[in-house]
Amino acid sequence: MTERIFSTDSYAREMSAVVVGIDREDQRVLLDKTVFYAGGGGQPVDLGELIIGDDRLEVVRVTQDSDGVWHWLRGGLPPVGTGLSGRIDWDRRYRLMRTHTALHALCGVIWDRFQSPVTGGNMEPGHGRLDFELPEWDPEDRDPVEAALNEAISRYLPVEISFMPRHEADLDPSLIRTKVNLIPASVQQVRVIDIVGLDRQADGGTHVRSTEEVGRVKITKVQSKGRGFRRIRVALDEPV
Repeated sequence: MTERIFSTDSYAREMSAVVVGIDREDQRVLLDKTVFYAGGGGQPVDLGELIIGDDRLEVVRVTQDSDGVWHWLRGGLPPVGTGLSGRIDWDRRYRLMRTHTALHALCGVIWDRFQSPVTGGNMEPGHGRLDFELPEWDPEDRDPVEAALNEAISRYLPVEISFMPRHEADLDPSLIRTKVNLIPASVQQVRVIDIVGLDRQADGGTHVRSTEEVGRVKITKVQSKGRGFRRIRVALDEPV
């Protein structure tokens, strides 16, 4: 099983690791530890490179399974036992961290105003969207929600990571902001992201340490996704 460094330290950009498995058919390697996020929760995977001496192998995809985290490569396939270093595309990752935290802040504002669960979401560096079960939404809500979102972000709220046993998390329904509990049954330690005083939920992605790093956020579009459902798109007002 791969040690997921990003799970406790979103700011780790590089790592030293050892190849513990290879898949020649898919041109991928399994490492004993990694800073590369393998995707999930609407956040894309990390990209970057693995470095072996003077050789640089481009990481073009990252996936995970019961064996650990696989790094799909372009440029060669090192054998099992090879020591190497890895480096993520930090500019891309950091924008994803800011975007992910912005979406959690939006989730907190919508929950506070409407108690509406999330039905879906996705993001790219600098922008993203959340879908809500939101029958009470009125077009005039857009500006006040954007103002409330930026007011919350401007309070420079700390963003904290913690873990709790699955059986404890199951007793706290407020941790699951999605319409359906998407945490796999195999997960026994639930990771919790807490934007202190605004939003607290189970989440596996990468985030900034404070909403100060998010900067101002714009609601770029609100779409109807069927009776009682709304898609809210946001974008970072870059740079911080």
